[in-house]
Amino acid sequence: MDRSAPFSDLWAVVTRDDAVLIASEVEVDRILAEYSPRSLGFDEVLAVPWYDQDRALAVAIEFGGGTASDGHPGLGENCFDKLVTLRLNLSDPEQDDLRELGADVAEVVGHALRCWRPGQHDWVLQANLVGALLERGIYTPVMIVGGDERVRRFRHPLAGGRSVSSLAMVAVVAERGGLHTAITRYVTSEPLPSELLRLFGAVRRIEHEILGACRVGEAYSSVLIAMDKAYQHEGHAQEWEKHYQGGPIGFAQREFEISPANTESKWYKQRIETGTAVAWNPSLSGGAKVEDTYIVQASGLELVTTSSLGLPFSPGDDDSAWIDGIVLGL
Repeated sequence: MDRSAPFSDLWAVVTRDDAVLIASEVEVDRILAEYSPRSLGFDEVLAVPWYDQDRALAVAIEFGGGTASDGHPGLGENCFDKLVTLRLNLSDPEQDDLRELGADVAEVVGHALRCWRPGQHDWVLQANLVGALLERGIYTPVMIVGGDERVRRFRHPLAGGRSVSSLAMVAVVAERGGLHTAITRYVTSEPLPSELLRLFGAVRRIEHEILGACRVGEAYSSVLIAMDKAYQHEGHAQEWEKHYQGGPIGFAQREFEISPANTESKWYKQRIETGTAVAWNPSLSGGAKVEDTYIVQASGLELVTTSSLGLPFSPGDDDSAWIDGIVLGL
């Protein structure tokens, strides 16, 4: 009901023996009518007055004891990190949902960029994207749309009603059914400058090294070390310090996000499991960035943000083949 609220209006309380939902009296009838809580494993929906902000906490403690929660200070131990660890390995149905989401997002983004025309305002492109995604039940916790010199100057050229004449970038984190995918795409109306082409090639090679280190059983430290070396090899040492680098994705826009400098983080030694989704986001100053969502399988990485409207660059392709994929020319 309020996406800016620190806690959800709907609480799930789970014990060893049963599970219930707690919701405002305003929402209970709708929840019962439209979501069939019993079919999802919940025994009942407990109603609390909308005007008593402390009642949900009291009911949760009364029913479940309040031993742990995913972050509420009134419910004992904060087990958020433990829940993240448990949900990193997506189940088979969750992987299927992620595939469908990734394909839908890639198709919508590709279509919106193909429909863009020079001179169109960034707000118009963003509105077209958001509307088309909502038609498929997809929300956008992250939506970055910008163009021209702002793409080359800023990592996050947020839309501001500016006309885009030759180069547009779209970066989206999309959510449906609790799952998230991330994607970045460009469109251009004219040949790109040689320097920007060079940067695109370099950032794709960096991504290739990062993805190559994402193997089942390896620790995320291996990925981060490969990331650091790749930036160095391309002549851009420490460039990762200038922008978020991405990481595991799934039930959050990133389940955690660490850099090569975070060697003391608990996630640094976390092992990569089969079924983990990742979305790395290397970038270089000057406008080059890449971002796609993959599922780590025993046989390798499975790309999910793909559609018939434009496949991302495959490592080993030459620059001309790549530019037809990631930069959708008019």
